[in-house]
Amino acid sequence: METKVIKIQAENGVFSKAEEEALRLAGENLQQGGLVAFPTETVYGLGGDALNPASSRKIYAAKGRPSDNPLIVHISRLEDIYEIVDTVSEDAIKIAREFWPGPLTMILPKSAKVPYETTGGLDTVAVRMPSHPVARKLIEYGGGYIAAPSANISGKPSPTVAKYVIEDMDGKIDVIIDGGEVGIGLESTIIDLTVTPPEILRPGYITDKMLAEVLGQVDTDVTILHAESGQAPKAPGMKYRHYAPKGELTVVQGAPEAVAAYINSCTTADKQKGYKTGVIGTQEMANVYQADVIKVVGSRQDEESIGRHLYSFLREFDDEQVTRIYSESFASEGFGQAIMNRLLKAAGHNIVRLDAPEV
Repeated sequence: METKVIKIQAENGVFSKAEEEALRLAGENLQQGGLVAFPTETVYGLGGDALNPASSRKIYAAKGRPSDNPLIVHISRLEDIYEIVDTVSEDAIKIAREFWPGPLTMILPKSAKVPYETTGGLDTVAVRMPSHPVARKLIEYGGGYIAAPSANISGKPSPTVAKYVIEDMDGKIDVIIDGGEVGIGLESTIIDLTVTPPEILRPGYITDKMLAEVLGQVDTDVTILHAESGQAPKAPGMKYRHYAPKGELTVVQGAPEAVAAYINSCTTADKQKGYKTGVIGTQEMANVYQADVIKVVGSRQDEESIGRHLYSFLREFDDEQVTRIYSESFASEGFGQAIMNRLLKAAGHNIVRLDAPEV
């Protein structure tokens, strides 16, 4: 298959005639059962017709993704939720009005219109309305319901620039829309509204505190920062190792000086064994590390910068053939919880805790 790559700038959300026509044709491709990768405000998505079982099967095949891992259905208008959800709760409308369009996915009971191939065999459906203008326009032209996981080979870091979509998907899908670098860099928050109280299944830019301000009590799935359970996933990304670079990644938690000393001792030993070493560090500590490749992910005071750069740095380590990677840990609350969730999944929950024991 020849994959067509088109660039769309959408300056200030306004499309040129050529861009509009390109998106219309890409939407037609989706309606005919094809696959189109496109930018969202979170990461690049791999889109197919959510109501076409064959399209969902194509998505799983292109990604090498287990078929019990649900896909998120993307919509561009709030009223479209009523076609794919059996019962739209009052809580769903509350948070939709507060956070849509934006990086929030809701788990709701699916209608008969949504095939089980899209929901991973579950009776629930994951729904979100992205804010990226390219995504919104493509959904509109594509028939209104686009199933779209991240546009990467399953298990690898999600792409935040089109370069890595092309690397993973060239020759496997019909169209890749290059919309430049995305804004947030981590996948959407997922909240399950089929349970009481509502439960966060995947942390993201929309935090538990933000959701609680609208809904009242909100729980968080206990596996978010711990080893995965053996249960069937209720949402995308819960069950399987994700976001992983080729090199071995270790997260190191503790006081900054102790973390730096531990990482430097490891990289020194690794280099003596012939490994190429890498470190993900913050601006506050980056100058003390001793490694072949050091990625400065941003300031600890700027979590949005950390989130935006994390996946691209993991991909760059692969480009530079780094085989042993060490990362500082980050806050386990707010947006930092989402960053740690992705880091720990990328590391296969390989974390070294240097905190002093309680006495």
